[in-house]
Parts: sequence; C-alpha cells; structure tokens
Amino acid sequence: MSDFLVRDLMVPLSEYATVPEGSTLFDAVLALEKAQEEFDHTKYRHRAVLILDADGWVIGKLGQLDVLRALQPKDDEAEKFSDLGQFGFSSKFVHDMHKQRLMKAMPLKSLCREASKLKVEDFMQAPSEGEFIEQEETLEAAIVQLVMGHHLSLLATRDNKIVGILRLTDAFAAVFHTMKEGEI
Repeated sequence: MSDFLVRDLMVPLSEYATVPEGSTLFDAVLALEKAQEEFDHTKYRHRAVLILDADGWVIGKLGQLDVLRALQPKDDEAEKFSDLGQFGFSSKFVHDMHKQRLMKAMPLKSLCREASKLKVEDFMQAPSEGEFIEQEETLEAAIVQLVMGHHLSLLATRDNKIVGILRLTDAFAAVFHTMKEGEI
C-alpha cells in the first residue's frame, strides 16, 4: 500500500494561482507571480494559473508555454508554415523559415504589450477527462495517470469538486524521497 495519497502531496486550490474567466494574460501573469512569492519556497514554484468560472469551478489551466504561444503572430502565413512539412520539407527548414518570419515581427516589448491584453480563455487548456484524480487515490495511481496521459499536473477532486492540484514535480519529489529512504 502507498505511503502517499494525492491529498498529502497536492497544492490546495486556495494556495494556487487562479484568475476569473475574462481575465487578461497580464492578470494571469500577475496572479502567477503573486502565488510564487507567497508559496512555500522550499517547494517547487507554480508554473500555471487555473482559470475559474463565475461559480468558482476550474474551467482551464494557463501554463507558461501557453503565455509564450500568445506572443506568436497570428496570421494566414503561420498556417502555411505548419503545412510545409506535408510537402517533404524538413522540420529544420520549416523551423528556420518560421524563425526568420518571427525575427521580422514586432519587438518583444510590443509583442508583450499586445499579448497582455488578450483573454486567458483564448490560450488556456481545458482539462481533459484524464486530468482529474480523486484526492484519496494513491501516489501510484497518480503516477500511472501522469505518465500515461503525459500530464504536468492532475486536478484533485473531492465529491466531484476540484480541491487541489497534484503537480508532476510534487509526485517526483515524493518518489525521490522514497528512493533516498531506501538507500543503504
């Protein structure tokens, strides 16, 4: 039997960075910064913000990569680059073409200024069925879910309500601690 349950390792929802639906990316970045400052610095920092609807239900997660994606210029040309691979062009060639296009785009400050006004709903990832786990589940069950689903975190539930988030880093820390305990 496991020494760890999800509830022992999860970050409670009350301690996690959240913003209401309709918030801007800038609001989300500020919430993430605030949560990182207030969180126990002996643990890994938060890397995402949870998006809540008007009733306080989690409707999505906005990660660091999602914020960086918001900086990418949106136009018809971007679609053309992703299609080039279908015609036999190497991924390096497609990457180099995309990089050249981005270098001609706005300066980073301008990209950030524009992206900061965008709504979180346009970039958040809605949780999939495989991203939920009951808080009374074992760490072993959580590991299976994390690995099989390639998830960076799982939303911990109690009575079908999200009460926390189990991050990959917290599961790994528990495994690492267990490995060290077994060391002779």
